[in-house]
Amino acid sequence: MVSSMPLRDAGVAVCAAVALAAAFPKVGAAWLVPFGTAALFWLWQRASWKRAALLGWLAGFIFFAIDFAWVGHTVGHYIGLFGPFLAFGPAAIEAPFFALAGALAAIAYARMQADVAPLGAAAAFTICEWLRSIGVLAAPFDQLGYTQADSPLRVVAAYAGTYGVTFVLCVLGAYVADGLVRRTWRPLAVVAAAVCMATAAAWIAWPARRLPPPTIGVAAIQGNIAQSFKWNSLGLAVRRYTAMTRAAGTARPRLIVWPETVITTVLDGNPPLLTRFSNLARNVHATIVAGSLSGGFRSLYNALYIFSPSGGYVAYQKRQLVPFAEWFPGRAFLSWLPYVSALNGGLTPGTIDGVYPTQALQIAPLVCWESAFSDLAYAQVRRGAQLLVVSTDDAWFGTTSGPYMHAQIAQLRAIETGAYVVRAAATGISGVIAPDGRWLARSRLSRRVVVTGMVGPRVATFFSRIGPTTVGVLLVVLYATLLIPPHTLPADTGEWPDAR
Repeated sequence: MVSSMPLRDAGVAVCAAVALAAAFPKVGAAWLVPFGTAALFWLWQRASWKRAALLGWLAGFIFFAIDFAWVGHTVGHYIGLFGPFLAFGPAAIEAPFFALAGALAAIAYARMQADVAPLGAAAAFTICEWLRSIGVLAAPFDQLGYTQADSPLRVVAAYAGTYGVTFVLCVLGAYVADGLVRRTWRPLAVVAAAVCMATAAAWIAWPARRLPPPTIGVAAIQGNIAQSFKWNSLGLAVRRYTAMTRAAGTARPRLIVWPETVITTVLDGNPPLLTRFSNLARNVHATIVAGSLSGGFRSLYNALYIFSPSGGYVAYQKRQLVPFAEWFPGRAFLSWLPYVSALNGGLTPGTIDGVYPTQALQIAPLVCWESAFSDLAYAQVRRGAQLLVVSTDDAWFGTTSGPYMHAQIAQLRAIETGAYVVRAAATGISGVIAPDGRWLARSRLSRRVVVTGMVGPRVATFFSRIGPTTVGVLLVVLYATLLIPPHTLPADTGEWPDAR
């Protein structure tokens, strides 16, 4: 593919990909995003749609290969030396969305009015980001909007979600590129001024900035049991999490959250453990959310057990499974491939957008991968959830960029929904996030620690009313509308042309 492109354009595509990847943890240079997108739009504005698609594919493959490098660590112990090359798999799957973005952007530049074509190109990129983030095979990591979790632009997520943040970043980049290509900077100046004023107005009106002090105590337990022997250490996990929960109970929290699958057995098939944890919740006078498994031979679920201090419990079953890990698409047809059996978790997805009353608040459980899907959190908030509870096993990521990227995603879920987030990760990062995306308490990686904090009720956001699908559809409508040629007036009369 590269041989069919001028070397310069291929080099620009690679540089754009590297810049965008560097905006994410661990580098975290969020300011690079408008420049990385500007490089892409500069290429696409000057190319045919076919050429733009090729350049987009190249940039996308490099970008995702860098940012999905943690995949090699995640399953590396299963396949040894081949681990580092696994990032090429998701990169190859996701890169076509960059190719589609390039093709749609090139069409926008060719068919839309010059001054609004960058707007259409930005919409095209964001539409493709939305499309790759929906469905059972979706991988919504690496949305550009996540990079702004700690920047003033994060406020946009309260109104238009993470896709809205991505769109603003792309608009800025597209108009920078437009200025370079057309040698006119007036459109960029107008757009930049509009973005600054709109962001300032949104910031001033943002309810999350004026919250009353939170009063409900919570705790996240980070037991720090290494992934390499987690599945052979049930006794250790039970003892450690029981002891840490008792220690956390001295602070009188009303909610205590354990990480995903820390109890490595089918818990509803183990009555002694169920009784033990029910008694523990009663003894510490707190609701305990514990990660384990539920079901049986035919249907095995990744589950969170919610133990009430009154003695009862209910199990939430994870809805969005990790493809090629917790389940393998087309396994029956691909079983001949090496490592398919080793990488397939054989789990069944849950079907309920669970919202559960506790003595703290109504909670919305999100298990690991689910926290990356804004539509799941949106559905639970619409059902009355007041607090997001993220339980995750980020030990799979080791000390790569993965845990930092995943924690950053939780910040955007807090901003979008206007809810506090309690996040418990097996080896970190655990903590409490405010509705404005700030960490109120946060752990470090690879530490055994109890993180405590305070939470309060959710505040309303515009995004929690409209949801991510509405944002995606509006972007499609914007793109399609800008493709419609404007009516022109005859220069001599100023009247509309005769319809005859």
